Amino acid sequence: MRGAAILLMAGSLWAGCQSNQKSTPKPRGYFRIDLPPKEYKQLDIDCPYTFEYPGYAEIIQDPGQTGNKCWINIRFPQLNGTIHLSYKPVQGNLQTYAEDARNLAYKHTIKAESIGEQLYQDPGRDVYGLFYDLKGNVASPAQFFLTDSTRHFIRGSLYFMAEPNQDSLAPVIRFVKKDMKHLMETLEWKKEG
Repeated sequence: MRGAAILLMAGSLWAGCQSNQKSTPKPRGYFRIDLPPKEYKQLDIDCPYTFEYPGYAEIIQDPGQTGNKCWINIRFPQLNGTIHLSYKPVQGNLQTYAEDARNLAYKHTIKAESIGEQLYQDPGRDVYGLFYDLKGNVASPAQFFLTDSTRHFIRGSLYFMAEPNQDSLAPVIRFVKKDMKHLMETLEWKKEG
């Protein structure tokens, strides 16, 4: 009787293992991204502005087609991303620059789920601007501009060298947005003369 019970159990186990049910694949996952600790350095280049930038980033001057040596890229090699900064002197054309910055942010409307605007003001440092927070699978998830309203204008935009995927890039985007806001909070115009 005991032998029959063991044989019956073994047969049941064998039959259960021979099931024709298809296995369910594991849900798709994303690679783990190790983010570096936050640390900042003071930018030291021959331009009319300075700010603190992440110690894990590289500053690359990018005069591009304009020849403006104060156009720079803040490159994050470990994160495969770049903040592109363009500087322009204001000469009665602040409204044009601000509208251009707005238009460049809103070009992402096709893919953006939403675009938030956050006003930035620091009268003590004479720095004013807007931060654009773009949600969704957009090419540039964050952009900003800063100005003193009379002489200086800086525009920044964040891009990653990867297919826009809000889910997989979310931790990195949050991480770099904090760096962008730190840049805005530490930006100062150099004294002329």
